[in-house]
Amino acid sequence: MSQQTYEIRNYRSSDFDGYVKLQLEAEKVDQSGRCTSRQVLQEYLHRPLYDPQKDLFIAEASGKIAGFLNIKSELITHRVLLDFLVHPEHRRKGLAKQLLDRAMPHIRGLKVDVMHASVLEENAVARKVLSKLGFNVIRHFLEMSLSLSDIELPDVRSNDFTMRHLQRGEEEKLAQLQNRCFADTWGFNPNTPEEIAYSLSLSDASPEDVVLIYDGERPAGYCWTKTNCERAAGKGRILMLGVDLDYRGRGIGRLALLEGLSHLKDKGIGAVDLTVDSENLAAHSLYRSSGFQVRTRSLYYEKRID
Repeated sequence: MSQQTYEIRNYRSSDFDGYVKLQLEAEKVDQSGRCTSRQVLQEYLHRPLYDPQKDLFIAEASGKIAGFLNIKSELITHRVLLDFLVHPEHRRKGLAKQLLDRAMPHIRGLKVDVMHASVLEENAVARKVLSKLGFNVIRHFLEMSLSLSDIELPDVRSNDFTMRHLQRGEEEKLAQLQNRCFADTWGFNPNTPEEIAYSLSLSDASPEDVVLIYDGERPAGYCWTKTNCERAAGKGRILMLGVDLDYRGRGIGRLALLEGLSHLKDKGIGAVDLTVDSENLAAHSLYRSSGFQVRTRSLYYEKRID
């Protein structure tokens, strides 16, 4: 029996159907929670500061897409984030290495220092692949969950701060607040108003999903919520929770979190997930005290670029 040969190349617009099919078929086996909604995947390929014909690499075999490597560049933090996926039938054949080798000239051209990839702790196959490619674990993130049906959310009214939802046209305000909140956070890449506007325009998003906490006329913190992909009906996520450095230690994080959870519960969400850096002890403590439990861990792998 002849050995399977693969063509490693850049993505083409005509690849979209095969790109979706690969993710659908892989998710049936992996059950990883990867979103396979055709509309969401289409939107993802059209996000700002991204060009799939430059940043997405395809492994093709006999006219079918067998795997891909997606590259998200974060030039301010001098890194790229890598997302590999190989069809279960084509694993253990060196495709991840072939894809990365093909992508390296493009990655080097971005003038970044490191490559990062995140995988769940229990994904032994991906961990082994990354180790063989020369990546090392540098950070652990906690994947936490909360069942809203198990708790009674307290009244979050405050005499010191006011709360409201974001409105259309306030994307720049949110970008400025978010960049202040996470200025001291590992791995955070500052967002532009255009990126914020794009994220809020997606089919599964709305400005109302963002809760703002105000001190007078000044935004002091926020909670950005979202509902999960269509395949996970009834599940939501705390996408981001931030407090301005000038307002730390005044209970704003808890106010924002509880208001965000109330918003999700009002939308019929029964379970909420979030991801938090294991070294962010203040955030971890807040989530624990609010009822979240650690479900698993994500491991951040790094490889420096020669």
